[in-house]
Amino acid sequence: MKNYILECCVDSFESAMEAQKGGADRIELCSALVIGGLSPSPSLFKRIKKELGIRTHVLLRPRFGDFCYTEHEHEIIKEEIKIFRDLGADGVVIGSLKPDGSLDMVQMRELMQEAKGMSVTLHRAFDMCKDPFFTLEQAKELGINTILTSGQKNHCIDGSELLARLVEKAKGQVDILIGAGVDAAVIEKLYEKTKSTCYHMSGKITLDSRMEYRKEDVSMGVASMDEYEIWRTSAEKIAQAKAVLENIEI
Repeated sequence: MKNYILECCVDSFESAMEAQKGGADRIELCSALVIGGLSPSPSLFKRIKKELGIRTHVLLRPRFGDFCYTEHEHEIIKEEIKIFRDLGADGVVIGSLKPDGSLDMVQMRELMQEAKGMSVTLHRAFDMCKDPFFTLEQAKELGINTILTSGQKNHCIDGSELLARLVEKAKGQVDILIGAGVDAAVIEKLYEKTKSTCYHMSGKITLDSRMEYRKEDVSMGVASMDEYEIWRTSAEKIAQAKAVLENIEI
């Protein structure tokens, strides 16, 4: 396939390094990927930009949970756009919803103005919206470049019917970036169904912590999660997905 995009979602320098090694076209940089991703630290961004130089889009999400933001949260996102724009980010990944499940056009217009000159992705707030086709048209109106979506399902394969319709209705004006469950095993099937040329994956593996001493009866967060597991992108998984994309004939 020519002119495809393989984006890797990462929340550490080590994962960014693995994504680049595996041949990802760009990364979506965040923190706390285990809870869907939150805004990353400027220091992490600067280290990646200095040491790796891979094209980087920055996820801006001030907290875990829904995408209906207070004015304070909205102002924080605006400030973060400015911070990462000044640091040299290639794009931002944003999204705000109203309580009724529609895109918050007032907030989004302000965010788009702040992001002027950068690539903008509407993140998976899109998957929580009430009317995906109306929201697609709003995204076009705003000048959004990309929509990251699983087709409003937990797994992209289950959302493939909607994804195919979104690609058709986008008419090349907005990239439909398919995420949630993407790996080498599903890309060809997704392309056959949707004709999307844009894919988003973490390519993660689970590593055991280097800690030898382990305090087993204390949790630093969600009690059901293992404090001694490290999620990290695998260059091999990214390379496998890239090979599938390169071998797809259009």
